Amino acid sequence: MQERSQRQQVNSPISIYEVHLGSWRHVPERYVEGNPEEHRFLTYRELAHDLAAYVKDLGFTHIELLPVAEYPYDGSWGYQTTGYYAPTSRFGPPEDFQYFVDYMHQQGIGVFLDWVPAHFPKDGYALSYFDGTHLYEYADTRKGEHKEWGTLVFNYGRSEVQDFLIANALFWLREYHIDGLRVDAVASMLYLDYLRKPGEWVPNQYGGREHLEAVDFLRKLNEAVYAEQPGTLTVAEESTSWPLVSRPTYVGGLGFSMKWNMGWMHDMLEYMHLDPIFRRYHHNLITFSLMYAYSENFVLPLSHDEVVHVKGSLINKMPGDLWQRFANLRAFFGYMWGHPGKKLLFMGGEFGQWHEWNFAESLDWHLLEPPSDPHHAQLRDYLRDLNEIYQREPGLNVMDSDPEGFSWIDVHDSDNSVVSFMRRSKNPDDTLIFVCNFTPVPRLGYRLGVPLAGEYFEVLNSDALRYGGSGLENLQQMPSGPVYWQSCPYSILLTLPPLSTVILKRRLDVGKDEDEDVSELQLIQEQ
Repeated sequence: MQERSQRQQVNSPISIYEVHLGSWRHVPERYVEGNPEEHRFLTYRELAHDLAAYVKDLGFTHIELLPVAEYPYDGSWGYQTTGYYAPTSRFGPPEDFQYFVDYMHQQGIGVFLDWVPAHFPKDGYALSYFDGTHLYEYADTRKGEHKEWGTLVFNYGRSEVQDFLIANALFWLREYHIDGLRVDAVASMLYLDYLRKPGEWVPNQYGGREHLEAVDFLRKLNEAVYAEQPGTLTVAEESTSWPLVSRPTYVGGLGFSMKWNMGWMHDMLEYMHLDPIFRRYHHNLITFSLMYAYSENFVLPLSHDEVVHVKGSLINKMPGDLWQRFANLRAFFGYMWGHPGKKLLFMGGEFGQWHEWNFAESLDWHLLEPPSDPHHAQLRDYLRDLNEIYQREPGLNVMDSDPEGFSWIDVHDSDNSVVSFMRRSKNPDDTLIFVCNFTPVPRLGYRLGVPLAGEYFEVLNSDALRYGGSGLENLQQMPSGPVYWQSCPYSILLTLPPLSTVILKRRLDVGKDEDEDVSELQLIQEQ
């Protein structure tokens, strides 16, 4: 608790494992064969030990829980909350949930919680028509109902309702030591016409579609959280281009700490779904996100919403045969971990589960055990190494929210579907180079511009044999030459494996004064 204000800065490495507690693992998968116990959920206490060990081993810094506030219908995954002040009894009493969070903290893992102030269900025993009047919801259904979801909208114009929700947010942060709240469906709160046809919504007092009362509530919420629970975070799931979502309220922002980058997610999944032969014509899908990457403090999400409702699992979104699908996913993860922004991955994606997520079933843990295909365990090992590099290398986090921390080396090689870029910190020795080849064509003798003279070596290669790749690695150091290339004063030749991400770093040159490196890098940045 004392350390989290330092561990949850915009320049901290934050890698999040998103979890639905009811389907991460069930009892039969947890115990040996022949166990007579009936099929059931794990309890909070069982989950604490099993989940913490797994997440810690994979190198994630945080978990994010789908809503645990009490809800009646399993199929809502917790997003139709009825008991705002009650952890769900599915997994045990409130004290056991406190144990769960405390144990995660003991293992150095932060806990984020999905929180739903955007709407609530119509169940008569909950908040709907609470005292025989429209107490919590708007009386006008044009403002007070989401017909597609079958839920009601909180009346943000009432100070009592605002207080109820703000106190609830502080309750989870204070009483359960939650480290941050991911606020669900923020876009539905910001717009009066969200999922509504013409004539089904009421404009605001200025004739616009902005929900001014909800905007006021969100600003008060974030101000209260930072005042009462410093060091915690609020993260907005906001799918539009509403400005300044993660900027302070005193400059006109909504006051969130971070925002999910939904645009990046949609573009990249569309790109990765393409057959590689067509990717050259859609190169902008992997480059456009850098046009706005620093407009907000972003989280890059590959969430539960992308692996349900016939959208297919992550591995099934990838084209090609078995080998190519895993190679595509490894290359994608490598690009994602190099891209500015915090990382979020929904459970099952780390080992390439074939089935779509089903809230009523456990993950397919058998895929990680013989005689299953070894690609699943190798993908998990690859992700573990990505997380280790992400936390270890200052170039990936110290300037994560600063445009100076990123620069393209070559953004134009659409013919080869290759992108290359640098991630750096204030120290030029921390600079990492990412090269992503999104075609199944190996490229031998690929010339790459580099910022500084010296010898370069591989930090990570997604095509390594240990990850299930073809083993096309750069095992020798790659010396730079004074060949101006891709706007860089030096260049190297490397082998670029098929469907891969390669991470390079310069070996420190003991024969050169460090001040020369600094001045040289400053010159490149100025150019």
